[in-house]
Amino acid sequence: MANTFKFGNGNWATKEDSVLAYNDENNNFKPLPFDFTRASTATYVDSDGLIKTARNGEARIDYTDNTKGALLLEPQRSNLINYSEEFSNASVWGKVNTTFTDDETTSPSGLLTGKLTRNVTTFSCIRDATISTTLGSTYVFSAFYKKDTETTINHSVFNENTGYVTFNFDTETISITRNDSGNTIETDGFGFEKYENGWYRVYLKFVKKAGSVQLQVARQDAGVIGQSTFIYGAQLEQGSYATSYIPTSGSAVTRVVDAIEQSGFQGKVMNATQGTIFIHFNNPIEDGDNNDFHMFRSEGTSGIENGFLFKVDTGTGVDILERVLNATGAQFGNIVVKGQENKIAISFTSSTLLGSGNGVTKSYAGTYLGTKINIDEFQNSGATLQGFDIIDMKFYDTALTQEEINALTS
Repeated sequence: MANTFKFGNGNWATKEDSVLAYNDENNNFKPLPFDFTRASTATYVDSDGLIKTARNGEARIDYTDNTKGALLLEPQRSNLINYSEEFSNASVWGKVNTTFTDDETTSPSGLLTGKLTRNVTTFSCIRDATISTTLGSTYVFSAFYKKDTETTINHSVFNENTGYVTFNFDTETISITRNDSGNTIETDGFGFEKYENGWYRVYLKFVKKAGSVQLQVARQDAGVIGQSTFIYGAQLEQGSYATSYIPTSGSAVTRVVDAIEQSGFQGKVMNATQGTIFIHFNNPIEDGDNNDFHMFRSEGTSGIENGFLFKVDTGTGVDILERVLNATGAQFGNIVVKGQENKIAISFTSSTLLGSGNGVTKSYAGTYLGTKINIDEFQNSGATLQGFDIIDMKFYDTALTQEEINALTS
């Protein structure tokens, strides 16, 4: 077998408006660029662990929880908090029994940020003014925290009633402490990410059900006067999961969707009669989201003709659909799991089709039409693209066996 094409797996080369692939022949980057677009700046975590800003049209290789890096392909999102870092701004961030001091420690972006110090032994917090949100919509509230003298922090959404999660710096654990009626926290929608230099990003997901929404950063109940917590980068975004940090300074800011496309596989890396496609990706999409997130197809065809569509459904996983002349043929249902890192491989000839997800053999339903092997285009698509992160992608110019693709995805 010949691994004719590699993309990622720790070998990244980006320039404005493109990302390069590489091959096995001489292990270098080959002139087969992926066209990349994003009409806004965006942040990512670089290999040094710090948050950096990418220019318009610059692809982002993110190293959050991944030493090899992943190409971020995120949906459009807006940070609805007007001042995401300026917690000393009294017109936006109100102080309740607490004092905020600037320039106390290095933030996750490498610049200075401040800390909150409690003035009482009872309730204290810093809170944003009421933010306009839509009834029935899902939101994620996140912020960065670092331990000073407080062992725990509460991260809260408040209206007539309060919901908050408690994060413990020492044990690195998080749990729902209070979840009253109103804008209740989704039970599967809270967690944290670990960053360099003792920083953690804590997030919670809630559905706007009633009343106004007020965000409380580093909320504390009973404690000791003088205890403090470092804070940075608050974000409220409409969606079902937290995306990369969007800095704001005076108004809401929108990060535009990342889009990638490559036309020209056929005759360069794909065999005309058989092949294997392997993808290792992070899929942050949660249950209830429903969107196409990438596809392989014949270049220049209309709709989704002659190719494979990787489709996020409203169930628990991801479907792979064969489409020929816009007709659906074979279908692998729920081949991987939402909300986590996954590996997929499909092997095909004109008469056979094999599938594997995370080391497990997958069978397809329906009738395999077998005429989609003239694949020469890859793209992520969808008017409301939900996003995914590519860690590794490989093409083979032969149809691998079931045993071989199970080993690839294990």
